[in-house]
This record gives sequence, structure tokens and C-alpha cells, in this order.
Amino acid sequence: MFRRWLEEFEQFAIDVILERRYGKRALLLRWFLLGLSGLFTRIVQTRLWLYRNRILRETSPGCLVISIGNLTVGGTGKTPVVEKFARTLQDNGRRVAILSRGYKSKKPPLLRRLQRKWLGLERRKSRLVHDGKKLLLDSRFAGDEPFMLARSLKNVIVLVDKNRVRAALHAVHELKCDTLLLDDGMQYLPLKHRLDICLIDRQAPFGNEYLLPRGTLREPPENLRRASYIFITKSDGSDNSALVDRIRTYNRTAEIIECSHQALYLKNLYTEERHPLDWLKGKYIGALSGIARPESFEEKLVALGAKLEITKRFADHHRFSERELDDFVARCIRRDMDCIVTTEKDSVRFPYQPPSHEMPIYFLRVEIDILTGHESWQSLVNRICKPPALKPPERFFA
Repeated sequence: MFRRWLEEFEQFAIDVILERRYGKRALLLRWFLLGLSGLFTRIVQTRLWLYRNRILRETSPGCLVISIGNLTVGGTGKTPVVEKFARTLQDNGRRVAILSRGYKSKKPPLLRRLQRKWLGLERRKSRLVHDGKKLLLDSRFAGDEPFMLARSLKNVIVLVDKNRVRAALHAVHELKCDTLLLDDGMQYLPLKHRLDICLIDRQAPFGNEYLLPRGTLREPPENLRRASYIFITKSDGSDNSALVDRIRTYNRTAEIIECSHQALYLKNLYTEERHPLDWLKGKYIGALSGIARPESFEEKLVALGAKLEITKRFADHHRFSERELDDFVARCIRRDMDCIVTTEKDSVRFPYQPPSHEMPIYFLRVEIDILTGHESWQSLVNRICKPPALKPPERFFA
């Protein structure tokens, strides 16, 4: 009951922030959040100043660290970009580890943690989701995004730890990694980044222009100057010159790469049956999701020719219960839907046991496709995987 109330309040607050709710309560909450937003801005800028002036020091793990993050909270399509980086770098000979904080992942039982702490049975270690050979944790203990990455990549190491300095040192010294991808790392300053990749969602580049908690910005837009490369995500091939011009007011030198989230196929959650995208044409479907921007997912289904009749949205990172799934399935059966479609990110938070009905449930497999900036992308890969060889010292003969 408390979990449900908390999610309902979270959704109400999100609706207020995104201007979906009006009335006296919504107005009061907006003014309250606006005051907190001013305080948050000062804290963010002070923290950056402390690191920039070396009053606070970052740690270098002794290898290349690439941060992939954004200025806004959620919805930029970061996970497929991390996957593309990891796969490309691994294929080009790097030993890659992905470091994630494991947002909303479940901790081991309290009693076990206290026993280990009091008895000194084991020092605190990062959780190893994938060791490069096999999957070791499920989505509850790994977090949905790390689990999804580990399941898709199969041969890339994935570590979860809120202390990503500790995770980095573990990856380098114990797992012999030479390249670290810091997932959602733009604001994680204790670990030294060699490259900062910043993602900007074309559909909502700077959110609603307010900082947290009144808006969705984690930092002011001018902090974009820290980025080495900027990816404009969810592009559809249309003109982005106005957005590029604004980006250039904050960062004049970063390479800009435009990419789209390309749907590849549909896959059944429980039977692993696959269908091509054109299978959706004319199908009556229900869409179930718990992501930051469900509108983008639903619009994609309609664009693929599906007849989207029923939708159900939950808060971001929501873990679906059997009862919630059964209720939605029953609703779809009553309306004679052909199938239910969800996102790949949501699919890892579904109940493990297939429901006792014949309504098929599919997730939409999505990957990144570079639209513009192919040369910049290849140059970035070469910069990481094929650094220029050092010139041999000149010899002088008498």
C-alpha cells in the first residue's frame, strides 16, 4: 500500500513539474519546488567549482574512463548508446567494463549485511552483474538498466556500485579492464573522466528549462561546455539546425553526432519468439510501460502501423507485480487485443513466471543508428581503440 501511495505521489509530482496538472495544490507545489530549485543550483555550481579548483580531488583508476550521461533526468535513450559504445569498443580489442550505480536495485537482506559488517566476513565489494562470461545477478539486485546491458552484450563486464571509484578500481585491478564506461556519469565527479559524452534528447533538449526539483535539469545548460562529444538522440532525420545553434552557444568545440533509436524486431518475453516490425501493421495492441517518456514509445508503435487501443503507464523504473499484469491482460482480453507490447527496459521488471493466459507479450528491441556525424563517430572509436603510437626517440651519431 505504501509503495503504491509513493508511486502515485511521484507521478503527481512529475505531472506538476511537466505542467500536466493544474489547480491550487499543483500551483503551491510548483512555487515550493521553484524555491528548492534555486538552492539546488547553487549546490551544483559550488560542487563543480570545488572540483575545478582542486579543493576536492578526483581519483584516476589508471585507465581510460568514458562518461556517458546527460544534463536532464531520464528519457534521453542513454542505455542503447552505452550498449553501442561497449559493443564497438569490445569488438575493437578493448577490455570493457560498464560501471553503473544500479538505480533502484535491491540490496542483500539487512541481516546478511549486518552479519558481514559485524563479523568482518567480507569487505564491501561492488556487485558483479556480468563477469564477461555469464550473467550473475537478476534485475532485482542489478537494477533494470545494468541487467538489460549485461543480457544484451553477453561478453562485457558490468559492475554495480554507488561508489563508482571503488567499482573502477575493482574493474582495473581484479578484472584487468583497460576501458571503463561510466553509465550516467556526467555528474559523477569523484572519478576522473578522460572523455565526457553528453546526450541531448531532440524532443526535449533541456527539459522544461528548470533545474531539479522544479524541472528536469540536473545542471544549467551552460555546463554543457564540459562535454567532449554531444549526441543528439531520438532524431528522425529532420533539420536540427536550431538545436545545434543553441548547443554551440554553450560549447563551440565538441563534435556533434545525431542518432536515432531504431526499432529492429519484436521479441516475446517468455517464449523468445521473434517477429519483424511489419508484423505489427493492423494489429490491435495494448501498450504497457514504466519509463520516463512513454509518449515516445507509444508514438513509435503507431508509426509502425499498430492500432494502439489501450495504454497503461507507470512511474519510471516501476517493477510490475503479477496482479498488475493480470489486470492489464484481462482488460486487453475483454477488448480483444492481438497482443501486448512493452519496452525492452520494462521487460526486465516483469514477473518471471509467464501468466496463465494466451495473450502474447512482446518487447520492442531498439538499437542506435548514427544519422549524421559518421566521421566523428569513427574518429572517436579510433581515438579510443587505436591511439597514435609514440615516436621512437631520435638517435644522434657522432
